[in-house]
Amino acid sequence: MVALADIVAARDRIADGVAVTPCPYSSRLSELTGCTIFCKLDYLHPTGSFKERGARNALLLLDGASRSRGVIAASAGNHALALCYHGRDLAAPVTVVMPEFAPLIKVSTCRRLGARVILEGATFNEAVDHARRLADAEGLTYVHGFDDPAIIAGAGVAGLEIIEQVSAPDAILVPVGGAGLIAGVSLAVKSLRKETQIIGVEPQRCASYAAAAQAGRPVEVAARPTLADGLAVGRVGELAFEIARRHIDRHLTVREEDIALAILRLVECEKAVVEGGGASSLAALLAGELPELAGKRVVLCLCGGNIDPGVLATVIEKGLVADGRICRFTVHISDRPGGLAQLTRLIAEAGASVREISHDRAFCGADVASVNALCLIETRDREHQAELFTRLTAAGLRFHLHGEELFE
Repeated sequence: MVALADIVAARDRIADGVAVTPCPYSSRLSELTGCTIFCKLDYLHPTGSFKERGARNALLLLDGASRSRGVIAASAGNHALALCYHGRDLAAPVTVVMPEFAPLIKVSTCRRLGARVILEGATFNEAVDHARRLADAEGLTYVHGFDDPAIIAGAGVAGLEIIEQVSAPDAILVPVGGAGLIAGVSLAVKSLRKETQIIGVEPQRCASYAAAAQAGRPVEVAARPTLADGLAVGRVGELAFEIARRHIDRHLTVREEDIALAILRLVECEKAVVEGGGASSLAALLAGELPELAGKRVVLCLCGGNIDPGVLATVIEKGLVADGRICRFTVHISDRPGGLAQLTRLIAEAGASVREISHDRAFCGADVASVNALCLIETRDREHQAELFTRLTAAGLRFHLHGEELFE
């Protein structure tokens, strides 16, 4: 097991190699949520996530011979980046086994940091199996991404920092993937301030902690694609779960549209680029899942910021849809002169803005004097959308709203 003393020792051990990230008050998010919000900005670490504390702690705990031989890990994301970064600094050779679908940017970054990168396996579990075989064959130390005592102790340092940075927090919201972060943070915080609630948040599309809590032990779940890809772990860690279950007060799941909206809100309100996993803590509040925290002092663990720019652009668009600021609909109008003018006049009178309009004459029915107009429209919010649709209905126009399937 891991004890508070291990976390305190980890903080001292990594102090000269891992910076203390800030945890400032956010007036904008406080207004939005009705809570007094503080954000733990772990995405500001050089490799963009909280993983650096655990990675450096694990490497420093190795004896000289083991560190010289090197370490190996299976990871397609933040754990690999953190291990490579600190392995280079500590002269520890790092081998990373990534599944074949690993993002190219993370493959190239790990190589740039001096790691040996091996692409192996159609699934993450296959990559893990290959990494463990290599560890045995080459005498390397396998460093688990979330179920290693040194990794959990390192993650717990974030909890120590939060308690020192925020006076008397009522609750800390922690994203949950493999459960290493929430295990370390909950142990640290509950050891120092029992009245602070620890609330775990995970995506509905990969609720491995919820399944473990129901079964009383870690179980395998299907990890469906999610915007919180860093949390898409099909099975929480044995040790991590055993620690977390003793200390957390509540766990809940969030929908994809709430994660997209949280990413958008962080960009707009905090000028922060945060990945889906890191934004999940805010998503829980935006979804109205925690009304009991109204007026309370709440810390959000923004634990990672490694999101591909192309994905970010798509997620922002999805966030605008979830926020009611973009809508797409097909409306049946006359194809005679004045038909399109009537439609655009109604849109303008509602105060909405046209992004795109395209015509579909081939699939609009038997009336050759009519046409389907596919419209992409900007609105202020959902109430504004409703006002626009009321005007279209009053004008006798038939329309079909798209987008309900975006988050299915």
